[in-house]
Amino acid sequence: MKIAVIGCTHAGTAAIVRTAKLYPDAEITVYERNDNISFLSCGIALYVGGVVKDPNGLFYSSPEHLMTLGVQTRMRHEVLNVDAAGKTLTVRNLETGEEFGDTFDKLIVTTGSWPIVPQFEGIELDNIILSKNFNHSNTIIEKAKTANRVVVIGAGYIGVELVEAFEMNGKEVTLIDAESRILSKYLDVEFTDRIEESLMDRGINLALDEKVVRFEGEAGTVRKVVTTKGEHEADLVILCIGFRPNTELLKGQVDMLPSGAILVDNYMETSVKDVYAAGDSCAIRYNPTGKAAYIPLATNAVRMGTLIALNLMEKKVEYMGTQGTSGIKIYEDNIAATGMTEAAALDAGLDVETAMFEDNYRPEFMPEYEKATFKIVFEKDTRRIVGAQLMSKVDLTQSINTLSVCIQNKMTVEQLAFVDFFFQPHYNKPWNYLNSLGFAAMDVQAESERTAKVARDAKAQSNV
Repeated sequence: MKIAVIGCTHAGTAAIVRTAKLYPDAEITVYERNDNISFLSCGIALYVGGVVKDPNGLFYSSPEHLMTLGVQTRMRHEVLNVDAAGKTLTVRNLETGEEFGDTFDKLIVTTGSWPIVPQFEGIELDNIILSKNFNHSNTIIEKAKTANRVVVIGAGYIGVELVEAFEMNGKEVTLIDAESRILSKYLDVEFTDRIEESLMDRGINLALDEKVVRFEGEAGTVRKVVTTKGEHEADLVILCIGFRPNTELLKGQVDMLPSGAILVDNYMETSVKDVYAAGDSCAIRYNPTGKAAYIPLATNAVRMGTLIALNLMEKKVEYMGTQGTSGIKIYEDNIAATGMTEAAALDAGLDVETAMFEDNYRPEFMPEYEKATFKIVFEKDTRRIVGAQLMSKVDLTQSINTLSVCIQNKMTVEQLAFVDFFFQPHYNKPWNYLNSLGFAAMDVQAESERTAKVARDAKAQSNV
């Protein structure tokens, strides 16, 4: 059996390693156009900030390791064309320029994503850099040595982590985003307000609700970012606007979302038999809505890649979907989220209510304790949990994984209130904070029902 793999980052590595172990007699060939594989791009800010001293730790595999599994890894080889139905590839060796063909019995497409690069005037100036791969991270570190004023465009996870890293390295930092809040895809205003205050307290300039118009420079190097609301001096600009799926090779051959994200079934097979896909090139099944969505996360990628290997010969293990669970640490704040924000739920047309819960996470008789803030989003009629967020100085982020399982299993706020959690004063209170979050949601629901009843009674009385 000939297995061809295009791309080797999170999903690709997971698929390859498991496939090689399950099918040791298979002929597995990997085509990767970069000069490295399996780079953890989520560690770029840690590397830039100096927290990670040895970048080798950001790689969790290598061509040499794959070779020990019997995998042939062709680095610096770009796949130019795929005939999915005909099961052929056209490949170029980027070192020699040689082009050649190959065939496959099974194809695994893990081509990932690429940063969105808007065509602003002046985009070609030096010192405007993307933040995606290992080479980008090295360029950022080198350029930052002589840069005093750094502008980061895009206030998602990567952008926020980078401004923190640059500020801690003594840079003058500006964060620009077209949205009115940072991290708006992940968190509601109750959390983003606090994070924004934390960033501003450290001198970071937040240029929110501003759209970049153009870049201006001197001697071919960027010196200014011009937006709809003003100008920002810059020696270095990092683009973190977002990602789009890298799926041109299969366009018109397999089913995709309008964004270009490949649609797969619950066993990671595309609409073409024997062609599989996983990771940032794919759509996922988003459990809060039950619909396909594009949510590029490393956690989604490794699960989907592993599922390809398990289902390559027969459909054995079904994909459970995802909640898009994520976390971030910004200075001393530990933050995590799962499922839908209130804003996202309303935008999707869901009829939801929300509840906040804030308390010290463990008893006040303990020598130290910290306040934790939680928010839960749930459907009004069914009371099914569709999202949750938390923030605290102490690391409670693993509890968001529990809430992810709650969403996965379509649990209600009542079930959350009474689910079995242990009590130990070192860690929590007799009513665990997640139980208390469920009770807070029940209180909101009860008050909503009371208000609705009063309104109905008043209307009935007025009709008498």
